[in-house]
Amino acid sequence: MAESGRRQGGAGAGPPVVAVLGLGEAGGAISADLAAAGARVRGYDPAVRAGADLTACDGEADAAAGAAVVLSVNSAEAAEDALRAGLPGVAPGAVWADLNTGSPGLKRRLGEIAAEAGAAFADVSLMAPVPGKGLRTPMLASGPAAGAYAALLGPLGAGVEVLDAPPGAAATRKLLRSVFFKGMAAAVVEALHAAREAGLEDWMRAHIAEELAAADAPFAARLEEGSRRHAVRRAEEMRAVSQMLAELGSPSPVSDAARDWLLRLAAEGAG
Repeated sequence: MAESGRRQGGAGAGPPVVAVLGLGEAGGAISADLAAAGARVRGYDPAVRAGADLTACDGEADAAAGAAVVLSVNSAEAAEDALRAGLPGVAPGAVWADLNTGSPGLKRRLGEIAAEAGAAFADVSLMAPVPGKGLRTPMLASGPAAGAYAALLGPLGAGVEVLDAPPGAAATRKLLRSVFFKGMAAAVVEALHAAREAGLEDWMRAHIAEELAAADAPFAARLEEGSRRHAVRRAEEMRAVSQMLAELGSPSPVSDAARDWLLRLAAEGAG
């Protein structure tokens, strides 16, 4: 492995050295902000040319050489290959931070691979869209190097919440949020599509805004309890919804899934 990244890029040794693997939308924005904050950024992406403010590298290991922290921002599919390719260049004591949206199981696997190679690992989840926020995108970090990751990037402008938990904990929270947020977004898209077909888009948009504005702390509990208590009746209602959307020529995958969930709740209640 290369000479210690902490000596080359740590406190008291000049600007920190940060490697960024993946220079697409997220990695490109984060690396640009890191460079603007004074970090020496070493970048690698097989498909994207490094910007003028970055040191272009020939591969993952080359980018990791001398870095205090390596940010893997490519994809969940590429995360393990990037880690294995980069580990030969990782300095003792340097942090490997995986920022990809992957499953908790994948993050645990990456943590095990890093530990076997003697590298410190952080599971990092980006908790909001990166465009427009870049390095200031809220982050959750877990794993043995979560604190070190926050200490390295915090002074550069990153907002990192550290979880005292193993790899996979940050990913779990992000993906649970996605169940709700992406599911809600899909329901909104479906409702607005149907409303346009019915000539009621403006009314639907106003109704959605009113409902979301009225949400309070017990809102989720009311939704859950009401769904369980009235599962049979609501399943019938959602069956009618699916029929209406079919009549409008509008797709209904979210409504169909809601009906199926209510039928499952009804069966659990009957059991």
